[in-house]
Amino acid sequence: MATVTENRAAQLLFQESASRRLRNNLATLLVYTCFVIALVPLVWILWTVISRGAGLLADPHWWTNSQRGITARRVGGGAYHAIIGTLLMALVTAVISVPIAIGTAIYLVEYGRGKFAKAVSFMVDVLTGVPSIVAALFIYALWVTTFGLQRVSFAVSLALVLLMIPVVVRSTEEMLRLVPRDIREASYALGVPRWKTVMRVVLPTAFSGIMTGIFLGLARVMGETAPLLILGPYTTSINTNLFSGNMAALPTMINQDRNQALDPALDRVWSAALTLIIVVMVLSLVGRLIARYGTVKK
Repeated sequence: MATVTENRAAQLLFQESASRRLRNNLATLLVYTCFVIALVPLVWILWTVISRGAGLLADPHWWTNSQRGITARRVGGGAYHAIIGTLLMALVTAVISVPIAIGTAIYLVEYGRGKFAKAVSFMVDVLTGVPSIVAALFIYALWVTTFGLQRVSFAVSLALVLLMIPVVVRSTEEMLRLVPRDIREASYALGVPRWKTVMRVVLPTAFSGIMTGIFLGLARVMGETAPLLILGPYTTSINTNLFSGNMAALPTMINQDRNQALDPALDRVWSAALTLIIVVMVLSLVGRLIARYGTVKK
C-alpha cells in the first residue's frame, strides 16, 4: 500500500515538474519572440539610415563645410553649420535644465513634504506629457508675442528646457531614492548637516545614475523638430550667436531637404539623419565614461 502511494506521489510530482517546464519554455519563447519583434524595426531603421547616409560622411568636407551656396540640384556641402547649431543649443539647454532639475529632485526626495511637494511632483508629471509643439508655442507666445523679441536659437533652448527638465528630474529622483538610508544616517550620526550630507554623500553616490539621466534628456531634446521650426529659422550658413540671426540644426537641415525629389538633396537628408544618430551616440558614450570614472568607489 505504501509503495502504491509513493508511486502515485512520484507520478504527480513528475507531472507537475513537466507542467512547470512547459510553462517556463513557453514564457521563454514568448520573451524571445517579443525581443525579436522589437529588434526588427530598430535594425531595419539603422540599416536604412546607414546604407543611404554613410556615403557623404566619408567625405571630410561633410564635417568642415556648411550648405551655403549649395542648391537642391548641386552635389556637395556639409553639415558643419547644423552640427555646431545642434551642440550649442543642447549645451545651453543642459546648462539651464540640469541645475533646476537636480535641485527639484533633491527637494522632492530629501526635503519635500506636504501639499507643496505634491504640487511640484504633479507639475513634473504634467511637463512629462507635454508635446514638444506645445512647449514651442508657449515660448513663442511669451518670447515673441508678449516681449516682442525675434525668433532666435536661444528661444529654442528655452522650449527644449521644458522638455528636458522632467526627464532629468524623474531619473535623478529615482537614483537618489536608491541611495541606502544607512549612508544618510551614518552621516547624520557624525553630526554632518543635511545639506552637506546631500552634497558630499548622497549626490556622489548617485552620480552615475544622474549622469545617465542627463544624457537621456539630451538625447531626447536634440532630436526635437517642432521648437526649431517655430522658434529657430533655418540657415545654410554658420552662426554661433544664439541671440542674433538664424541658426541651423540637424533636424531642420533634414526638414529643409526632405521635400526635394532630387538625389543630392535626399542624400543629404539621410546623411544628416545618420550624423544626428552619431552625435547622440557619442554624447551617450561620453556620459557613460564620465559616470563610470566619476562614481564613488566602495
